[in-house]
Amino acid sequence: MTTGFPLDDAAWASPWRHRAVGEKLLLSGGLLAVTVSLPAWPGSVLAAATALVVLLGPARVAPGVLARVVAAPLAFIVVGALSVLVSLQWEAGPALAVTDETRRTALSLLGRGTAGTLGVLVIAATTPMVDLLGALRRLRVPEACIDVAALVYRLVLVLFATLFQMGEAQAARLGYRDRRTTLRSSAALGAGLLLRSWDRARRLEEGLAGRGYSGSLPSLDPTRRTSVPFVATSLATVGVIAVTSLVAGGW
Repeated sequence: MTTGFPLDDAAWASPWRHRAVGEKLLLSGGLLAVTVSLPAWPGSVLAAATALVVLLGPARVAPGVLARVVAAPLAFIVVGALSVLVSLQWEAGPALAVTDETRRTALSLLGRGTAGTLGVLVIAATTPMVDLLGALRRLRVPEACIDVAALVYRLVLVLFATLFQMGEAQAARLGYRDRRTTLRSSAALGAGLLLRSWDRARRLEEGLAGRGYSGSLPSLDPTRRTSVPFVATSLATVGVIAVTSLVAGGW
């Protein structure tokens, strides 16, 4: 199955697609916990390296896809780190300065943010949304919350697909050849996207009503056996990272 979005396509094509969601959550959550709770050095570096090895190795996420997925989060992380790196001092008048404290804080933010992003991608790039919704259902999350999440997920995909198609059609008609036509095309794109969004939402509501929607959208959720070796390896990996971080951090 392909959706046209790199992260979704990677999740559906992942060799970990048929693993139990709890196994992958254990590994991803463990890496995230190590990232936020232990010293940034070397905890974040080890967690990021482990997540990167997992994603490019056993999970078989293509390097190009991984680069595209992490580009936007890393841009925000770098901007945040730069804003922390430079401080405003008033001793001899207003001036920008970089101190040892701001440098340490910026590096910590950069390391934790990068490691946390890669840790979350371990679950996101190997587990389709339908499997995550099934796991939430087994955890007895209210059906209304699960259905809202499923509908929002579906509509966001449709919205972006429509946006890309409309943009490509405008570009093919030279709708962005200069500043004036770019402004006109952007306005038309926004207006058309709003109208199509309302239309698709209305059609979705009518379709659900025609199928006797009663407050639940069940989906196939096959039972998957938990792999004891996978769980043991995940726990051992997270444990080694935690012990190494504590020892190297002087705790």
